[in-house]
Amino acid sequence: MKLSPATFIFLLGASSVSHAAPGDGTPGTPVNPAAMELLSQALFSRFSNFSSYFGPEISKVLGFCISDIDAEWNAAFNFSKNTDFLAGCLRTNKDAMQRLCTAAEAKFYGASLLQNAAGGSAQTKNFLKPNKNCNLSSWPSGCESGWACSAGQDKKVDLKESKEMPQRDLDCRPCCEGFFCPRGLTCMIPCPLGSYCPQAKLNSSTGVCDPYRYQLPPGQPNHTCGGADIWSDFTSGPELFCSAGSYCPSTTQKLACTKGHYCRAGSTAQTSCYQLATCEPQTANQNITAYGIMFFAGITLVLMIIYNCSGQVLHTREKRQAKSREAAARSARETFQAREKWKAAKEVAKKGASELQSQLSRTFSRKKSVAPDHPRGSGQPKPGSDAALPPCPPAPPDSKGKKNKENNLTKMMRDIEENPDNDDGFDIQIGDKNLKKHGAKAKQLHTRSQIFKYAYGQIEKEKALQEQNNNLTFSGVISMATDLEFISRRPIEVFFQDLTLTLRGKNKHLLRCVTGKLLPGHVSAVMGPSGAGKTTFLSALTGKATGCTITGSILINGNNEPMQSYKKIIGYVPQDDIVHGNLTVEENLWFSARCRLPDDLDKPEKVLVVERVIESLGLQAVRDSLVGTVEQRGISGDEPTSGLDSSSSLLLLRALRREALKDYTLFKMFDDLILLAKGGLTVYHGSVKKVEEYFAGIGINVPERVNPPDYFIDILEGIVKPPAGAAVKFNELPLRWMLHNGYAVPPDMLDSAGMASPAPGGSTPGASPAAKAVEEISFVGDLWQDVKFAVGQKADQILHNFTKSADLSERQTPSILQQYKYFLGRVGKQRLREARIQAVDYLILLLAGICLGTLAKVSDETFVQPDIYTQSLQFIAALRSFSLDKLHYWRESASGMSSLAYFLAKDTIDHFNTIVKPAVYLSMFYFFNNPRSTILDNYLVLLCLVYCVTGIAYILAIYFQPAPAQLWSVLLPVVLTLVANQEGDSFITKVADFCYTKWALEAFLLTNAERYSGVWLIQRCGALKQRGYDQKHYYPCLAYLVATGIVSRAFAFSV
Repeated sequence: MKLSPATFIFLLGASSVSHAAPGDGTPGTPVNPAAMELLSQALFSRFSNFSSYFGPEISKVLGFCISDIDAEWNAAFNFSKNTDFLAGCLRTNKDAMQRLCTAAEAKFYGASLLQNAAGGSAQTKNFLKPNKNCNLSSWPSGCESGWACSAGQDKKVDLKESKEMPQRDLDCRPCCEGFFCPRGLTCMIPCPLGSYCPQAKLNSSTGVCDPYRYQLPPGQPNHTCGGADIWSDFTSGPELFCSAGSYCPSTTQKLACTKGHYCRAGSTAQTSCYQLATCEPQTANQNITAYGIMFFAGITLVLMIIYNCSGQVLHTREKRQAKSREAAARSARETFQAREKWKAAKEVAKKGASELQSQLSRTFSRKKSVAPDHPRGSGQPKPGSDAALPPCPPAPPDSKGKKNKENNLTKMMRDIEENPDNDDGFDIQIGDKNLKKHGAKAKQLHTRSQIFKYAYGQIEKEKALQEQNNNLTFSGVISMATDLEFISRRPIEVFFQDLTLTLRGKNKHLLRCVTGKLLPGHVSAVMGPSGAGKTTFLSALTGKATGCTITGSILINGNNEPMQSYKKIIGYVPQDDIVHGNLTVEENLWFSARCRLPDDLDKPEKVLVVERVIESLGLQAVRDSLVGTVEQRGISGDEPTSGLDSSSSLLLLRALRREALKDYTLFKMFDDLILLAKGGLTVYHGSVKKVEEYFAGIGINVPERVNPPDYFIDILEGIVKPPAGAAVKFNELPLRWMLHNGYAVPPDMLDSAGMASPAPGGSTPGASPAAKAVEEISFVGDLWQDVKFAVGQKADQILHNFTKSADLSERQTPSILQQYKYFLGRVGKQRLREARIQAVDYLILLLAGICLGTLAKVSDETFVQPDIYTQSLQFIAALRSFSLDKLHYWRESASGMSSLAYFLAKDTIDHFNTIVKPAVYLSMFYFFNNPRSTILDNYLVLLCLVYCVTGIAYILAIYFQPAPAQLWSVLLPVVLTLVANQEGDSFITKVADFCYTKWALEAFLLTNAERYSGVWLIQRCGALKQRGYDQKHYYPCLAYLVATGIVSRAFAFSV
């Protein structure tokens, strides 16, 4: 239902004339032009301050579409620049003041049309109710469309009168140009600016008064066409509007738009075209496609550069850093080797000196027995001492009588001799002018080169110590590393008893009656066949098992504490390859070190920790290589020989064979073994050294040249049968272990082994008809149990995310703000490496702007713009933020890193797209469409919409798998947009009030509607009335969009 034009006539048109002074109506000679101009200005000044009288009524009735009454009146009825139409009316009707509508007539007109619009049909909505002048008994010619009557020259008319209509039925004539006279009233109302209201002319072929739509009344041959009859919306009465391609300086003058200018419908002046725009005469809109093509070419060129050269920046930087690191490593290595050589040379010298001393001692002893005995003075050196050696010739003095300065090598050797374990001040580059006697300590190292020299120097020392301890077990290596470790950690002992995990609602055991302990400083191996519950066991210990009922006890250092309390000092590597594929090996390790190591640990020490890991795992060759993903090859492939030639493959297979022969040696390096059977039952838990002894005691001996754990696992799998002399079967091994240690055995295990009689009244499963009946009707029950299990598991996951445990690790990691900084750097680097994908997104957005700008023209009837339809593109683009990284997100959160810092860093980097993408799209849309509103008008709305949509996309990405998330991202905006476009008073429209698409549509329409004023006021208010929009809702709509984005992000973070 559109707003009737009577609303404006009631409150704007009539009130504008309500302050005109009544004329005396006395006929006289025509006045001269100057006098007529003064009279016209005087007439206009009498109704120029109407807002002070009708402001409250306008705000009450039209407040939803008019916010500034004075501004809107000036745009519609400020004729001060051109009052020619008033002068023309005074010339043809000297009693024009007697023909103007009073406030009472205007109110009646508005009230009648509002009443008809609310309940009448479209055909009768412009007809008025009977009134004092126009009724069934009295219908003068002035009651017809385009005509008006006078109240009489001798009768004074007060235009401010708002209660009673004057009697107006004399001297009826056609309405003046520039005024409109509605049917059913005998008075005139000024036409608004932007309209064209000439005198109508009869079209003999159609019988219609052109350019209007009314016809002459039948039976009145002397009745002629008058003026305009109604001010309406553009759809109902386009003839009142100044046509497109022309402009109307006044309501009685229409001029064609000249070349180089364009004139939209309802224009009062022509607008200059841009320099490169094409504007022929009588152009309705300028063609600025040339600018769009230029912008498109420029942005595309930038995107192509980014697409092809995005990785070069990071590659060059990483290459320079690698050279600096390699130089530091080489320097530290050569320094250590030189020191070791010097130590060896010094040992050889000492050994030679000792041998020479003993030889001289023997020589002098022989001479002593032959030569006469001379008393030795106090000044003689003792034989065999260094003083007994021939003295070195003194160094000659220099020309100035000073001693020669020690060269760098002498200084270096003296420093090493005095402090052989000190790295400071040693450099093999002899003669280096920057050589320092005492190097900086770890806390004083600042440059990258200094830090790496320090780290590699320490590593070389550790290598030397490790060579002296080649035969240590894993715990021995850990003990040795602890001696060198700078980080103090709280030891953790884990004791578990009767640990049992049962799937909730399914009565299926994943783990059963597992008892044992994990000692600090010991390396324990958890082994078993597939389905033995190895991962479940570790998940239960670390508190990550969800959807299960856990019984038994887990004690940490003798206390009933959750393992999550120590997550900052515990590392848990899942089966999945959860590593950031678009980061290098070093970047993954370095980020973990920065976030998980103590905050008070200096950067050189953190670098040392990272370099130790890289060195110990042999990752030096691939440290600067991307880890890789399924789509992007990195350091890992699907097959061991992928990407290798035949000779390299042969070398690799030989190396794998050599490593296979070392399995037993590797196994012996473990301290403890936990061997699980299928069903999560313990077969053995104890020292590795005693496992063969235990199995030999039950008749299972390991054959020669067979790896013990492989043999035991084959038996548990049923691949290898136990020897004939074995006392147990393979499925009885868990029971034998429980009996061996005196653990409580569940009755059903004893029953299955035939070691106890069945319980009284018991029955064999599946034997009775009742049981079979249960099985026959259990499909619905099983389905219901499955649904309950799935819902319960999801609820457990959400509860697990919200559950917080006290931190007992005694390690102070970096603050949330500091971790946010680290995450920000990492995510920014990942985005740079994904620049190609981002470039494609922007290119698609450019094409979308061109297509929608070209095909979807903005309608003057509805003001709706297609900007909202681009939200699907932003939905899909925002899914990548968490859809592929949510496993990393959960894993890093579970390891003690700040999930809030991770989430905020991701969102902060996405703000770049949130800010830039609306500008990129609108730049193309406007250059190919050129609507009335500006880019800046709509940018704020689209910015808020993109922020809202991004938050909702986070929820879809985190809650759903990638495929369903993409489907939802397409369906959701389409469905909600259809809901937002519903009109009327129904349940769907009430639901639409809570949809973000409704807020975005309303904000877009209000932004565009502000550009329609003057003659467009009816159209603007009608469009807002039809959709139930309000101009006061503009900023609340933006606030709702932003609030939805914030709430969506909070919900996504909690999920």
